[in-house]
Amino acid sequence: MGAGRLTAALVTLLLAGCAPASAVAGGSTGPVSSRRAPEGSYTVGVRTLTLDPRSARPLPVTIWYPASADGVAAGRFPVVVYSHGLGSLPELHSGLTTRWVAAGFVVAAPAYPHTRRGAAHFTRADVRNQPADAWRLIRHLGRLDAERGDPLAGHLDLTSIAAAGHSAGGFTSSGMFSEGHQARLRSGIVIAGGGLPGSFAGSAAPVLFVHGTADSVVPVTVGRAAYARTPGPAAFLSLLGQDHGAYLTPGHPGFAQVLATTTDFLRWTLYGDRAAGARLPADAHSPALTSYESRPAH
Repeated sequence: MGAGRLTAALVTLLLAGCAPASAVAGGSTGPVSSRRAPEGSYTVGVRTLTLDPRSARPLPVTIWYPASADGVAAGRFPVVVYSHGLGSLPELHSGLTTRWVAAGFVVAAPAYPHTRRGAAHFTRADVRNQPADAWRLIRHLGRLDAERGDPLAGHLDLTSIAAAGHSAGGFTSSGMFSEGHQARLRSGIVIAGGGLPGSFAGSAAPVLFVHGTADSVVPVTVGRAAYARTPGPAAFLSLLGQDHGAYLTPGHPGFAQVLATTTDFLRWTLYGDRAAGARLPADAHSPALTSYESRPAH
């Protein structure tokens, strides 16, 4: 079978392996979203808050949301929890995340207490605690959505959540898919990362991996090992000859492919947009710059 036919066959199997109405394990019923994925582009609004400011783990959070002249745009929007890498901050990833928001998603990005830039007691070992922080944020978003008078109330679709992140944030995202995780966590995007111990257990969900093949910080073999053991449908976008994340910078070679692929992956997995899922190989295609592969659930 030729490469084009093989890719098409894998995409068909991948889509069949995660049909929007029923394929997310763990007892979830009904469609991924009762709304069609937006076709236009939203203005982006931003809000900052600190979760549990007087606790042992205060969590500053940046929330980007689709906006209108009156505040938050009308409608409910799926939520992406985006995790930064070591020594980084949410705003340093805004070139990608705000473009997801413009496409119709809310992005909530925590600044983790011991791995963010400027942390008083920086330690990479704290990454293992960050998946719990991300779930704490999701619970808080549920309170905001139900709180009368909060600007985000009624606008957060917390039945359709994705975990995404770069580097240590990619490991954090994979760690959210542990045994017993909630089925409303519909998909993951692991950028220049891999799996934490106990990752990819419990309910199977689609995961997209994005990795530079010349990454000297987190070698591509680490991402490939995680890809190999992901039980649900999975895809791997390789940035040929690229490093740990320059391709996340708007205007840099590969950014257009990363943006198109991740946005359509979110449209497919959170809105149930099957046409977006079918576009993934074309989104990723760029001879001599990228390569793309996908596989159905194990």
